Amino acid sequence: MSSERGAGTVLGLAVIAALIGLASLMLPVSVALVAKQRVTGAADATALAAADVATGLVAGYPCEVAASVAAANGTALAACQLDGLVATVRVSATVGVLPVSASATAGPAP
Repeated sequence: MSSERGAGTVLGLAVIAALIGLASLMLPVSVALVAKQRVTGAADATALAAADVATGLVAGYPCEVAASVAAANGTALAACQLDGLVATVRVSATVGVLPVSASATAGPAP
């Protein structure tokens, strides 16, 4: 009986260590998912801004306005294409060492 003394403490420490290990693995994944959502939102806003310029709702040049909107959202405009009044953009950002990018298309309803 005396040889089992302290076994609960060792088990408790093992459980705590396992939880800390799991949390340290999940943190980078959750940061990447949040960054992907942020970049996706920036791509949507950038495409809408370019489409607004293309349709004449806002003055300027579509891809220049798109670049400024992307920069305001903490991303960089990687590509901007216009097909009539439809704008397709791709924005990118770097989270730590991980590059994250997203594309979006906006224009008038068909």
